[in-house]
Amino acid sequence: MRRIIIGVVAIVAVGSIGTAVAYTVGSSISKPELSPLGMDADGVTVSDVTLAPGDGATPTPEATASEAGNTATPTPDPTETASGPTEIHVYVDYLSAAASEFERANARQLATWIEQGAVTVTYHPVAMLTASSNGTKYSLRAASAAACVATYSQDQFYDYNHELLTDQPEIDTDGRTDMQLADLAVAVGVENPKQVRECIEQQDFVKWAKGATTRALEGPLPGSKDLKLTNEALVVVEGKAYVGAMGDPAEFSQFVLTTASDQYFGATQPTPTPTPVPTTTPTS
Repeated sequence: MRRIIIGVVAIVAVGSIGTAVAYTVGSSISKPELSPLGMDADGVTVSDVTLAPGDGATPTPEATASEAGNTATPTPDPTETASGPTEIHVYVDYLSAAASEFERANARQLATWIEQGAVTVTYHPVAMLTASSNGTKYSLRAASAAACVATYSQDQFYDYNHELLTDQPEIDTDGRTDMQLADLAVAVGVENPKQVRECIEQQDFVKWAKGATTRALEGPLPGSKDLKLTNEALVVVEGKAYVGAMGDPAEFSQFVLTTASDQYFGATQPTPTPTPVPTTTPTS
């Protein structure tokens, strides 16, 4: 009887372990890839921005230009193209120093243009520096966290995106934990804190973040014919990549104005038509 009982217990134990392993593996394989809501072409379009006056994390364009040793001069606002506001797409890796520099220098004038209806700004979270955070995959987790905020509290996406970029961990450090990423979302006032926290801490959109990065690397990027993501901080205006200084708002403003003007006049310039040559009938 003792041998029989021991044998039965062993069989049950092995069966339980096998069932647990099969369930764990099966769950990880069958878990569907979740896609965030409120996104178009893997990006979140910001339509309403309010920046506090004197926001220390967002220097004014004049201050930034002065720091660079340039004489700051007011720059004109972008011109609406014939098809509507100028489209600006900003690709950001939340561990990228260049992405942080661009946000700090240009956030205020971008906010002004958005409020004026002169531009639409779409942020695309990507994860190209995933291997640069001591194995914690911070870029990937931060992009996933941004997608969580976009899904459950889109009105707070801009604030969250802004904080991730302006209060950024150093490269080759661990970065924020998932709990800290969730705490930051709560701090900016997300509307559904419980859902957002669960989404961030469970890394619901990590697979999406990988896929979005791959799609951007393969191209073409939205609004362009053949552009591809080539670095962790890329800004595209009406299908043209900005190659100027990321920390120079005057240079960026001029690029936007020039590009928008080219689009406007290219769309409205009438196509010349040949002038008919009068014919004369010979008289005898």
